[in-house]
Amino acid sequence: MNTKRWIIKDLLEVTTSYLRDKNIDNPRLCAETLLAYQLNSSRIKLYLTYDHPLNENDIANYRSMIKRRIDREPPQYITGVQEFWSLEFLVTPQVLIPRPETEILVEQLLSILGNDRTNKEQIPCILDLGTGSGAIAVSLATELQEATIWASDISAPALDIARINSEKHDVKSRIHFIQGDLFEPFVGKPTRFDIIVSNPPYIASEDYNSLPPEIRDYEPRLALDGHEGGLFFIERIIMEAPGYLNPGGWLLIEMDPGQTLKALNMIRQNSSYVEYRCSKDYAQKDRVVIARKI
Repeated sequence: MNTKRWIIKDLLEVTTSYLRDKNIDNPRLCAETLLAYQLNSSRIKLYLTYDHPLNENDIANYRSMIKRRIDREPPQYITGVQEFWSLEFLVTPQVLIPRPETEILVEQLLSILGNDRTNKEQIPCILDLGTGSGAIAVSLATELQEATIWASDISAPALDIARINSEKHDVKSRIHFIQGDLFEPFVGKPTRFDIIVSNPPYIASEDYNSLPPEIRDYEPRLALDGHEGGLFFIERIIMEAPGYLNPGGWLLIEMDPGQTLKALNMIRQNSSYVEYRCSKDYAQKDRVVIARKI
């Protein structure tokens, strides 16, 4: 019996069609990403080796990955990697998959340090509150060689992943990892921060079951569920952050665009803040709320 000899071009075309029929988003991108991962290659190289034949082991492993994707497992968990701030991060189901819009937090923080530091010689002390995979903390550590960076999370498994990512990018010695619920690890301690940055859980509990299965069934609910209305952690951070910020310190929080006005009202009613604003994401929607302590 003749066995079909698969080449890269044919396999990608068949797989793309199959994924499209199964209503998988970006079917071509998914087909290419998973095949490139299996071949330890890049998507660009696939195009340069279109006629390259595939062995049975590669095909079997690729089919297994496609089956997982059909079951709606995120491709980032299948490959174990996600790019953020042009860096590659390990991701597992213990951590939220870093999103492109979260890079706005990094951009805005770097802009604040570049434009608003009254003492350019001061070494900034930064807290990444709810670090997850460590994407924000590690990205900041690669950009700010002189900064003191803390990264906290309530999840011990998430902190393990964050430490691995800090080692991967050779910044582990410059990040202090600490476990606890929001500011709890710093209660009664003298540590204060010039900037606190956070991408907290902000999905409303009542909306959770309507999320795409890739998110609802695979990503950690602990990192997503912001309780009723989605503002539980956002409000806590706004109310508690002044006690852990230096005078003139900054708070940056990512949230759903529909939550920003409520968050700004909370800040406006809190006498600890002297100024506040929103920053838009790449879709031109308000995404990050920024406030400065008096």
